[in-house]
Amino acid sequence: MKNLENTALLIARIFMPILFIVAGYGKLGDAYAGTAQYMQAMGVPTFLLPLTILLELGGGLAVLFGLLTRTVALFTAGFTLLTALLFHTNFAEGVNQLMFLKNLTIAGGYLLLAVTGPGAFSIDRILNKKW
Repeated sequence: MKNLENTALLIARIFMPILFIVAGYGKLGDAYAGTAQYMQAMGVPTFLLPLTILLELGGGLAVLFGLLTRTVALFTAGFTLLTALLFHTNFAEGVNQLMFLKNLTIAGGYLLLAVTGPGAFSIDRILNKKW
């Protein structure tokens, strides 16, 4: 049973950060300026964009490999909730309600990962770090 649990955690750690890795990587190129403009239009300071990229790309890779998993999962859950509140509360636009709910779902998954940890197939477990 424990092997099944560890395998499921590995699969979850592969699936969960894909969105963040792709989004963070995409912001490194042509999308950087457009993302900065969008953030500014929404009242979010653009100096936060490099930190966003670091969390999305770096944090996504960390979760994928199971490095500092619990900490990164907490930061990602908080980031995702904050993103929902800053960018997706205009429910008059139907897609925003869906995006808001999607972000809540993602945050819930990352909170669960923060509680359960990365499983046996992770750098954290190899280094014998629990937090």
